[in-house]
Amino acid sequence: MSLSERFWEHKSLAEMTPQEWEAVCDGCAKCCLNKFIDDAGPELELMADFAPTDQLHEGEQVHYTNIACRYLNSHKCECTEYQNRTVLVPDCIQLTKDNLKDIFFMPPSCSYRRLHEGRGLPSWHPLLNNGKKSLMHKKQMSVRNKTISETQVDMQDFEDFIVRWPLNDLD
Repeated sequence: MSLSERFWEHKSLAEMTPQEWEAVCDGCAKCCLNKFIDDAGPELELMADFAPTDQLHEGEQVHYTNIACRYLNSHKCECTEYQNRTVLVPDCIQLTKDNLKDIFFMPPSCSYRRLHEGRGLPSWHPLLNNGKKSLMHKKQMSVRNKTISETQVDMQDFEDFIVRWPLNDLD
């Protein structure tokens, strides 16, 4: 089954077929980064690959690290265990139409978040570039070669790996 031309412009996320839904993913792999919630208090709560939380409380902020899930191929920006990821990493949240309203942990550049917020796809998105990720990588919108595997880090030191680049959002 082929995708209809520019389907994201005339279909809501809720109306998309499973194939269209998957195609919306830009493949940046920022969702594979470990994050933590800072509540401006003395303790920081690690969100190792999305600890089960469905809301951000007042005064809390999500911080991104460059520590990636052990199953991320950083060069390809692909999960090496995509089909089994939620079994192998129980805290890995599969973004669905049902939980889309709780995407506070997704970066502003996330294509699902952009469409949900009515901002459209960014110019570097593979759907706008013949299915290729090269412009996304060139514009530095992916995690390509910017991460370190969680297997190489003492997670007690996660604060030392805070990065701001996942928050970048172009056009």
